Amino acid sequence: DYVEIKSESKPTPQKSSRKPYKELLTEEEKRANHIASEQKRRNTIRAGFKELTDIIPTLKNVNNSKSTILFKAVDYIKYLERRNRNLKER
Repeated sequence: DYVEIKSESKPTPQKSSRKPYKELLTEEEKRANHIASEQKRRNTIRAGFKELTDIIPTLKNVNNSKSTILFKAVDYIKYLERRNRNLKER
């Protein structure tokens, strides 16, 4: 036979997974945020290329394209790896 057992405890209230209400941004605010984040991204990239030109000897005092900077950076890293390998072999 089937016996139904009732629980005396009250069900625990479920916490809502929703975030508290936030005001929605206007299109103009969204656009301004997008522009600001894009400018920050570009400035970060620019700073990275500037740092590469400062630490790679063949890039100093020369105006290079971004692709040239990347290729010369790769060449310099490969040179350093070869040099380290040769020094370890001594």
